[in-house]
Amino acid sequence: MSSSAASANPPGMRADAARNRARIVEAAKAMFAEQGLDVPMTEIAERAGVGVGTLYRRFARREDLIAATFEADMTRYAVIAEEALAEADPWHGLSSLLMRMCEWQAEDRGFSDILITSIPTLEKVERQRDRIYAAVGTLIERAHASGRIRPDVTAEDVALLLISNAGLIAATHDVAPDAWRRMAALYISSLRAANTEEAPPPPGNAAMYEVMRRRRIRVTGQAAPSSRSAASGSA
Repeated sequence: MSSSAASANPPGMRADAARNRARIVEAAKAMFAEQGLDVPMTEIAERAGVGVGTLYRRFARREDLIAATFEADMTRYAVIAEEALAEADPWHGLSSLLMRMCEWQAEDRGFSDILITSIPTLEKVERQRDRIYAAVGTLIERAHASGRIRPDVTAEDVALLLISNAGLIAATHDVAPDAWRRMAALYISSLRAANTEEAPPPPGNAAMYEVMRRRRIRVTGQAAPSSRSAASGSA
């Protein structure tokens, strides 16, 4: 990911404090990408070359550091997702976007976590993720209308793809880093209308949100508020 405007130092900050903040964000960006959002804060501080106290003075909560690292990049990804809506062929737009989202997960495990984790306190990040899911939902509707995908495909199927892809990436990244490409291609291809074999029903939006809520507890150590859509833009 490129450096984001969200990680810019606040105005009026002392030069030494600004340098420390920038080093922390840079270290967090690298470590989130490599290991995911639950990397220990002590390890981020060590990589940044600052004390843990300094890290917490700049970022009192893990969520604050996640926001500084991802807000602008999430906006960029949302714009890319919405550009897929311009595709004349909704199947091509949908399948290309899903493959690209899987690729983003492989490139940055922190971003992968954000896609499948509910962290309502990160309002700006959540808003951009909702834009991504909304674009996917619109493409699913258009593909249904054109008869290009199975009639039983839902937004929950996309969430399951991303959760599965995240697990595969975590298990294979250091041995077979491109293994996800085959499974993503097979999964996405299975959504085509030509595949008519009956499938079990999806778990439902409430169940998918509960999965994302539990992931938030793992990432932040805090419970999430109840009653929110897992993919509110496409539910």
